[in-house]
Amino acid sequence: MSERIQPVKGTHDILPEEQGVWGRVRAAASSILPLYGYREIATPMFERAELFERSVGVATDIVEKEMYTFADSKGRRIALRPEGTAGVVRACVHHGRLRAHPLDKLYYLGPMFRRERPQKGRFRQFHQLGVEAIGEPSATLDVEVIALLARLLTACGVDRVELQINSVGCSECRPAYRDALVSALSARRAELCGDCRRRLTTNPLRLLDCKVPTCGEITASAPELVDHLCDGCRDHLATVEQGLTDLGVAYRLNPRLVRGLDYYTRTAFEAIAEGLGAQAAVAAGGRYDGLVEELGGTPTPAIGFAIGLERLVTLMEDGGEDPPLPLFVAALGDAAHRHALKLVEAVRGAGVAVEMDHSDRSLKAQLKRADRLKARRAVILGEEELAAGEATVRDLLAHSQARYPLADLAARLIEEERP
Repeated sequence: MSERIQPVKGTHDILPEEQGVWGRVRAAASSILPLYGYREIATPMFERAELFERSVGVATDIVEKEMYTFADSKGRRIALRPEGTAGVVRACVHHGRLRAHPLDKLYYLGPMFRRERPQKGRFRQFHQLGVEAIGEPSATLDVEVIALLARLLTACGVDRVELQINSVGCSECRPAYRDALVSALSARRAELCGDCRRRLTTNPLRLLDCKVPTCGEITASAPELVDHLCDGCRDHLATVEQGLTDLGVAYRLNPRLVRGLDYYTRTAFEAIAEGLGAQAAVAAGGRYDGLVEELGGTPTPAIGFAIGLERLVTLMEDGGEDPPLPLFVAALGDAAHRHALKLVEAVRGAGVAVEMDHSDRSLKAQLKRADRLKARRAVILGEEELAAGEATVRDLLAHSQARYPLADLAARLIEEERP
């Protein structure tokens, strides 16, 4: 016997028994997002690597360590997408949507790829539900987007989540804060982890969200960005806080919540969940007013978020058992199988779920399968039934049965299964 082929490390199968909880996420997205004006967009799973180097940043762990890249037949560098925002913005610029849609509200759902250490709720192929609102700088849009995230999480039954917000400033006030941060931490450079020593030069704001305990202790007394905001950013943050309070959306201001790239501006937010260990963010988002221009478009404000679906489903209660099967057809003999096949196709054509047994097994074995499928009723067709021009219809819950004429069997079954 050949050796079993194992799945690639960091990937996982989503089995039929798990699809119920994933279906609840998809249902929540398809029902709630249109209420806010969002329409679905699908972008390729691979793009030119330059797209992510310019958007995510060459000095980030994603690009330096985690991005899957390869060369195509012409030597061009291609990357599996590590996140969804860059592809959506690239599509908007490419198709001229920024002119046609002053406020373009889009969402996506699909797989992403990062070569990072697998852990609970974190895989090398994972899925994100992302929301992007492109074209409006108002703080009230930030409030709406954060409220949308809270509504989606509630619809999925996830309530042990803390929404954290902060302002990362803008091009006017952030440089002075960056200088103050570097000045405060440079004296303890030798005590920082290797990544943070590098970040101190390339991306100092990222020191604030390092998960290494020693680095957390060192940065605990560092200057806070909210104390260095310009008047515009301070007013923007105040409007967001007041708006969330007015809507009854609970949140906490977290001065250590940052984004490390210059095109991120003002509002940043995360949904932090219990039970996920060190990687506790189930969703993250923020305003990225500089990204569209960075990717070749005209200066355009934007805000969005992404939910990690693997992390989300670990927090959701069991999706529940599969719904009961309305009908199961047990056929005995070739003639009965031919009749059963026409019957199930007619019933399915009317929108009623039905299964039949295609084997030559005994009636007892077939009814055991009906029981495993949690069928409510079984239609029994054998030589005796065909000779009499009738079918036995057995109620598997009430343990009763009746005879139905074959002539109108499909019509009666369909009528009885209608709500």
